[in-house]
Amino acid sequence: MATIPITKRGAEKLKEELHRLKTVDRPWVINAIAEARAQGDLSENAEYDAAKDRQGFIEGRIAEVEGKLSAAQIIDPAQLDAGGRVVFGATVELEDEDSGAAVTYQIVGEDEADLKLGLVNISSPIARALIGKEEGDVAEVQAPGGVRRFEIVAVRYA
Repeated sequence: MATIPITKRGAEKLKEELHRLKTVDRPWVINAIAEARAQGDLSENAEYDAAKDRQGFIEGRIAEVEGKLSAAQIIDPAQLDAGGRVVFGATVELEDEDSGAAVTYQIVGEDEADLKLGLVNISSPIARALIGKEEGDVAEVQAPGGVRRFEIVAVRYA
């Protein structure tokens, strides 16, 4: 299995989710199944079916998170020194050449991406256009509305 890049913050969030799944969600669903079994006939017991479905989801998510963590290459952006180049984990300040609007993005892994928070997936078109560029360079991004040009104003590793 190939390694999956993830920031230190993203890895911590996955570890917290795994801990919650194992210590809170799993015991809760086991208890819910036991309570549903105590009600008698399982063939017509909706609570039992729902609890078993929830158990399947929880166990699947535990396996998925454990797999991601085992394949993770944890990168701490504060420890990066890419000489001003845009790399995974970098925070990039951009200016749209058409509108002059300023935006700031951090390039992160798939599980961490949240555009509302300025976290863009490493495999997104904007991240792919930015990787390897430096402050002052112009990145062209193929957007649904056509090509957009962004000037790189600043690159930070934080």
